[in-house]
Amino acid sequence: MLMFLLVTLLLSIILVLVCFWLPLTNPNTEKLSPYECGFDPHGSARLPYSMRFFLIAILFLLFDLEIALLLPTPWAMQLPNPATAFTWTFILITLLTLGLAYEWSQGGLEWAE
Repeated sequence: MLMFLLVTLLLSIILVLVCFWLPLTNPNTEKLSPYECGFDPHGSARLPYSMRFFLIAILFLLFDLEIALLLPTPWAMQLPNPATAFTWTFILITLLTLGLAYEWSQGGLEWAE
């Protein structure tokens, strides 16, 4: 086990060092300007995203993951003790529904500010 940890640590250190030495960045005005079909840029290309965009994206990923977690539920209902599968499914759906209701009540799902 010690050998495994040492090899892992050594490999990690080597990869971190190579990551710092490899990239050769030579930024110039052409690379730093945003691409706008040959026209002069109208503003900065580094505009911050709204946090609401990230919230909606995370909610989408969360409910997409919920579908993946609930897919085995019909198979689990065929097990000798289906009450356990039903209980965990019910708990998961309840937690996600309560979280969604909380976000909705706090106005986190309103896109316009």
